Amino acid sequence: MDLQRIVAELRSERDRIDRAIASLEMRSVGRAARSVGAVRRVGGITPAGRKRLSEAMRRRWAERRAKSVKAATSTAPKSRRKRGAMSTTARKRLSEMMKKRWAERRKKTS
Repeated sequence: MDLQRIVAELRSERDRIDRAIASLEMRSVGRAARSVGAVRRVGGITPAGRKRLSEAMRRRWAERRAKSVKAATSTAPKSRRKRGAMSTTARKRLSEMMKKRWAERRKKTS
């Protein structure tokens, strides 16, 4: 085995372990500082933050609306008839068939 490679692997492992230890120590220090008396906001978002967020969302939705309007005007006109919509004659014929069916059922039960 190559001795230099083994030493390099051990050093990289040591560095990884040192970073993990430092990370854990920072977490424990952060917890201690919070528990000692650091001020912690309880209300969530500040009014200024809420206003910034609100304005950003308004801009976002305005851009989205503008894109949808532009896309609707730039495409070819769509047919007015909706998919699955019945014509008035088909609806009338269906209505008459249902009335006839119910009349037959009423005759059978009475």
